[in-house]
Amino acid sequence: MASAIQTQDHEEIRQWAEDRGGIPTIVKGTEGLLRIDFVSGEASGGREPSLEAVDWDRWFEIFDDNHLSFLHSADKESRFFKLVSEDGANKRSN
Repeated sequence: MASAIQTQDHEEIRQWAEDRGGIPTIVKGTEGLLRIDFVSGEASGGREPSLEAVDWDRWFEIFDDNHLSFLHSADKESRFFKLVSEDGANKRSN
């Protein structure tokens, strides 16, 4: 990955995901392990069965409650992203 962008801005994250065919999900059977499932486009294998769709409000509630930051590729075509703790993200940027 050439460069990465880190954000906690909900609208920026939502737009990034939706631009790539992503929807907010959690891993089934967990207390809210967040994922984004990419369900459209050539690279999509269809819906991931281990994931449960949630609305963006619920996804961001879990995101905020866990003090996460969204790290993603600056490449407009890339679907690479990672959820990192605010503390860990701050340590890396210092």
